[in-house]
Amino acid sequence: IEFIYEKQADFTYASGEFSRLLNDIGIAAKIVNREVNKAGLADDIMGYEGSQNIQGEDQKKLDVFANNQFIKALKHGGQVCAIASEEDDDLITLDNSMSQKGKYVVAMDPLDGSSNIEVNVSIGTIFSIYKRKSREGELATEKDLLQPGVDLVAAGYIIYGSSTMLVYSTGDGVNGF
Repeated sequence: IEFIYEKQADFTYASGEFSRLLNDIGIAAKIVNREVNKAGLADDIMGYEGSQNIQGEDQKKLDVFANNQFIKALKHGGQVCAIASEEDDDLITLDNSMSQKGKYVVAMDPLDGSSNIEVNVSIGTIFSIYKRKSREGELATEKDLLQPGVDLVAAGYIIYGSSTMLVYSTGDGVNGF
Protein backbone atom coordinates (compact mmCIF):
# COMPACT_ATOMS: atom_id res chain seq x y z
CA ILE A 1 0.00 0.00 0.00
CA GLU A 2 2.92 2.32 0.71
CA PHE A 3 4.04 1.87 -2.92
CA ILE A 4 0.59 2.89 -4.17
CA TYR A 5 0.64 6.10 -2.15
CA GLU A 6 4.17 6.89 -3.36
CA LYS A 7 3.15 6.36 -7.02
CA GLN A 8 0.26 8.76 -6.52
CA ALA A 9 2.81 11.59 -6.29
CA ASP A 10 3.69 10.96 -9.98
CA PHE A 11 0.29 12.35 -10.98
CA THR A 12 -0.29 16.02 -10.22
CA TYR A 13 -4.07 15.59 -10.57
CA ALA A 14 -4.21 12.65 -8.11
CA SER A 15 -6.56 13.20 -5.18
CA GLY A 16 -5.85 9.97 -3.29
CA GLU A 17 -9.25 8.41 -4.01
CA PHE A 18 -7.87 5.70 -6.30
CA SER A 19 -5.14 4.91 -3.76
CA ARG A 20 -7.78 4.57 -1.05
CA LEU A 21 -9.82 2.29 -3.32
CA LEU A 22 -6.86 -0.04 -3.82
CA ASN A 23 -6.31 0.04 -0.07
CA ASP A 24 -9.95 -1.02 0.48
CA ILE A 25 -9.45 -3.93 -1.92
CA GLY A 26 -6.31 -4.88 0.02
CA ILE A 27 -8.14 -4.85 3.36
CA ALA A 28 -10.93 -7.09 2.05
CA ALA A 29 -8.31 -9.42 0.54
CA LYS A 30 -6.56 -9.79 3.91
CA ILE A 31 -9.83 -10.81 5.56
CA VAL A 32 -10.66 -13.28 2.78
CA ASN A 33 -7.12 -14.67 2.88
CA ARG A 34 -7.48 -15.43 6.59
CA GLU A 35 -10.63 -17.47 5.94
CA VAL A 36 -9.17 -19.23 2.90
CA ASN A 37 -6.11 -20.28 4.91
CA LYS A 38 -8.22 -21.86 7.61
CA ALA A 39 -10.79 -23.38 5.25
CA GLY A 40 -9.38 -26.89 5.57
CA LEU A 41 -9.48 -26.61 9.36
CA ALA A 42 -12.86 -24.97 9.90
CA ASP A 43 -15.93 -26.86 8.75
CA ASP A 44 -18.20 -23.84 9.04
CA ILE A 45 -16.53 -22.07 6.08
CA MET A 46 -16.33 -25.10 3.76
CA GLY A 47 -19.07 -26.51 1.57
CA TYR A 48 -22.02 -25.10 -0.28
CA GLU A 49 -24.11 -22.13 0.79
CA GLY A 50 -27.34 -23.46 -0.75
CA SER A 51 -27.71 -20.73 -3.38
CA GLN A 52 -26.58 -20.10 -6.95
CA ASN A 53 -24.78 -17.20 -8.60
CA ILE A 54 -25.86 -15.49 -11.82
CA GLN A 55 -24.20 -18.21 -13.95
CA GLY A 56 -26.24 -20.89 -12.17
CA GLU A 57 -23.22 -22.24 -10.28
CA ASP A 58 -23.73 -23.45 -6.74
CA GLN A 59 -22.19 -20.92 -4.37
CA LYS A 60 -19.68 -22.04 -1.81
CA LYS A 61 -19.72 -20.52 1.67
CA LEU A 62 -16.34 -18.95 0.87
CA ASP A 63 -17.82 -17.33 -2.27
CA VAL A 64 -20.52 -15.64 -0.23
CA PHE A 65 -18.08 -14.69 2.54
CA ALA A 66 -15.62 -13.12 0.06
CA ASN A 67 -18.41 -11.28 -1.75
CA ASN A 68 -19.71 -9.80 1.50
CA GLN A 69 -16.23 -8.71 2.61
CA PHE A 70 -15.43 -6.94 -0.66
CA ILE A 71 -18.82 -5.20 -0.78
CA LYS A 72 -18.45 -4.11 2.84
CA ALA A 73 -14.93 -2.73 2.29
CA LEU A 74 -15.82 -0.94 -0.95
CA LYS A 75 -18.99 0.52 0.53
CA HIS A 76 -17.20 1.70 3.65
CA GLY A 77 -14.41 3.34 1.66
CA GLY A 78 -16.73 5.66 -0.26
CA GLN A 79 -14.75 5.75 -3.52
CA VAL A 80 -17.09 3.30 -5.27
CA CYS A 81 -20.67 4.01 -6.34
CA ALA A 82 -21.48 0.58 -7.81
CA ILE A 83 -20.25 -3.00 -7.90
CA ALA A 84 -20.89 -5.83 -10.33
CA SER A 85 -20.12 -9.17 -8.71
CA GLU A 86 -20.28 -12.67 -10.13
CA GLU A 87 -22.08 -13.63 -6.94
CA ASP A 88 -25.00 -11.21 -7.39
CA ASP A 89 -27.71 -11.17 -10.05
CA ASP A 90 -28.08 -7.41 -10.05
CA LEU A 91 -25.87 -4.37 -10.01
CA ILE A 92 -25.04 -3.36 -6.45
CA THR A 93 -25.62 0.37 -6.20
CA LEU A 94 -24.18 1.88 -3.08
CA ASP A 95 -26.77 4.39 -2.03
CA ASN A 96 -25.25 6.10 0.98
CA SER A 97 -24.37 9.75 0.44
CA MET A 98 -20.64 9.06 0.56
CA SER A 99 -20.83 6.35 -2.13
CA GLN A 100 -23.04 8.41 -4.44
CA LYS A 101 -20.07 10.77 -4.70
CA GLY A 102 -17.77 7.84 -5.49
CA LYS A 103 -15.90 8.26 -8.75
CA TYR A 104 -15.34 4.57 -9.47
CA VAL A 105 -17.20 1.35 -10.23
CA VAL A 106 -15.79 -2.12 -9.65
CA ALA A 107 -16.52 -5.37 -11.48
CA MET A 108 -15.27 -8.48 -9.69
CA ASP A 109 -15.28 -12.15 -9.06
CA PRO A 110 -14.62 -12.10 -5.31
CA LEU A 111 -13.39 -15.70 -5.17
CA ASP A 112 -12.57 -17.24 -8.52
CA GLY A 113 -11.90 -20.97 -8.47
CA SER A 114 -13.47 -21.61 -5.06
CA SER A 115 -14.45 -25.11 -6.16
CA ASN A 116 -10.70 -25.87 -6.10
CA ILE A 117 -10.27 -25.15 -2.39
CA GLU A 118 -10.83 -28.78 -1.37
CA VAL A 119 -8.03 -29.98 -3.66
CA ASN A 120 -5.55 -27.26 -2.61
CA VAL A 121 -5.39 -25.47 -5.95
CA SER A 122 -4.88 -21.72 -6.03
CA ILE A 123 -7.91 -19.46 -5.87
CA GLY A 124 -8.15 -15.71 -6.10
CA THR A 125 -10.04 -12.48 -6.60
CA ILE A 126 -10.32 -10.81 -10.00
CA PHE A 127 -11.25 -7.14 -10.28
CA SER A 128 -11.52 -4.27 -12.74
CA ILE A 129 -12.02 -0.60 -11.99
CA TYR A 130 -13.66 2.02 -14.19
CA LYS A 131 -14.52 5.68 -13.69
CA ARG A 132 -18.23 6.19 -13.34
CA LYS A 133 -20.16 7.61 -16.33
CA SER A 134 -23.25 8.79 -14.42
CA ARG A 135 -23.28 12.12 -12.66
CA GLU A 136 -21.88 12.35 -9.16
CA GLY A 137 -24.65 12.42 -6.56
CA GLU A 138 -26.95 10.16 -8.59
CA LEU A 139 -27.33 6.42 -8.24
CA ALA A 140 -25.05 4.51 -10.57
CA THR A 141 -26.52 2.57 -13.48
CA GLU A 142 -25.48 -0.44 -15.54
CA LYS A 143 -23.97 1.98 -18.10
CA ASP A 144 -21.31 2.78 -15.50
CA LEU A 145 -20.10 -0.81 -15.66
CA LEU A 146 -20.81 -1.66 -19.29
CA GLN A 147 -17.71 0.08 -20.60
CA PRO A 148 -15.10 -1.15 -23.08
CA GLY A 149 -11.81 -2.50 -21.79
CA VAL A 150 -9.91 0.48 -23.20
CA ASP A 151 -11.65 2.62 -20.57
CA LEU A 152 -10.30 0.58 -17.65
CA VAL A 153 -8.61 2.59 -14.93
CA ALA A 154 -7.05 -0.55 -13.47
CA ALA A 155 -7.42 -4.30 -13.34
CA GLY A 156 -5.86 -6.97 -11.23
CA TYR A 157 -6.08 -10.09 -9.20
CA ILE A 158 -5.23 -11.39 -5.77
CA ILE A 159 -4.05 -14.97 -5.47
CA TYR A 160 -4.48 -16.65 -2.10
CA GLY A 161 -2.22 -19.34 -0.76
CA SER A 162 0.80 -19.83 1.44
CA SER A 163 2.00 -16.61 -0.16
CA THR A 164 -0.78 -14.17 -1.01
CA MET A 165 -0.12 -11.78 -3.87
CA LEU A 166 -1.85 -8.66 -5.21
CA VAL A 167 -1.13 -7.89 -8.86
CA TYR A 168 -2.57 -4.87 -10.66
CA SER A 169 -1.99 -2.63 -13.62
CA THR A 170 -3.09 0.88 -14.44
CA GLY A 171 -1.85 0.52 -18.02
CA ASP A 172 1.75 1.50 -17.29
CA GLY A 173 3.36 -1.81 -16.40
CA VAL A 174 2.29 -4.42 -13.89
CA ASN A 175 2.83 -4.18 -10.14
CA GLY A 176 2.90 -7.16 -7.81
CA PHE A 177 3.00 -7.31 -4.03
